[in-house]
Amino acid sequence: MAVRKLAIARAINESLRKALDTDPKVLVMGEDVGKLGGVFRVTDGLQKDFGEERVIDTPLAESGIVGTAIGLALRGYRPVVEIQFDGFVFPAYDQIVTQLAKMHARALGKIRLPVVIRIPYGGGIGAVEHHSESPEALFAHVAGLKVVSPSNANDAYWMMQQAVRSDDPVIFFEPKRRYWDKGDVDTEAATSPLHQGRTVRGGGDLTLVAYGPMVKVCLEAAAAAEEEGKSIEVIDLRSMSPIDFDTIQASVERTGRLVVVHEAPVFYGSGAEIAARITERCFYHLQAPVLRVGGYHAPYPPARLEETYLPDLDRVLDAVDRALAY
Repeated sequence: MAVRKLAIARAINESLRKALDTDPKVLVMGEDVGKLGGVFRVTDGLQKDFGEERVIDTPLAESGIVGTAIGLALRGYRPVVEIQFDGFVFPAYDQIVTQLAKMHARALGKIRLPVVIRIPYGGGIGAVEHHSESPEALFAHVAGLKVVSPSNANDAYWMMQQAVRSDDPVIFFEPKRRYWDKGDVDTEAATSPLHQGRTVRGGGDLTLVAYGPMVKVCLEAAAAAEEEGKSIEVIDLRSMSPIDFDTIQASVERTGRLVVVHEAPVFYGSGAEIAARITERCFYHLQAPVLRVGGYHAPYPPARLEETYLPDLDRVLDAVDRALAY
């Protein structure tokens, strides 16, 4: 086994390096991804090793970056595009949802666009406006896009490999405040399928579901609850579109209670779809309403207030207590 301890950022770097080395049609594109290695150094060293024609520093023009990637994909390439920060994706939103997501259906299945769009997302790094958004539900709502987010280094490595190999467009949300969290990465043994959720902690009293940056918070909440005699199961969803409802359903049928956690606002968030579907599927198993924990329905606040805005251990435990009180 080739197991190495890597930070999430480094795991993504190693995964991109593997993809570039394996397939000459793979390209990496984005603002400052080359010489600088990206603002978070996720692409550090790739241009040096693979050249400026494979790792391309682009103009500051997100719509142009994605539009160019679509054209390259039509010519047989597999572009991996970086959007430097989550809030910068919106100039490219039209290209993504009107062209990238719909081309396969528009061509009656004859054309595929194997484009990966990497988006560092979420808060917790003390950034300025437009640098801490969680827009995943906007893309998960669009048919034709796969939307995923790893929570740990091993998933970051393998999910990127799977995303690059996908013949359909993948929006790859990277939890930027977890970039420096380290974990064991097995670079030889394949992980779970790209859109399969994973139970990362077993329990019998309640199910916690999260993805990306909130998985760590939920694991901490489960550990804290255990000290009070509560047995909490934690599922890392990993994919927001499609959603692995079967894994959630199997857990809820055992525990009878579900709390869904994400950084994005609760209002119209991914948790709403999960709550509705699991209520339909598990109505006679539920012992309490499905509860949701997330951000507030308000613009992301200045950095000095973000700890109040972001879901934390106490807010998750409060929802756990409310669910168990029924």
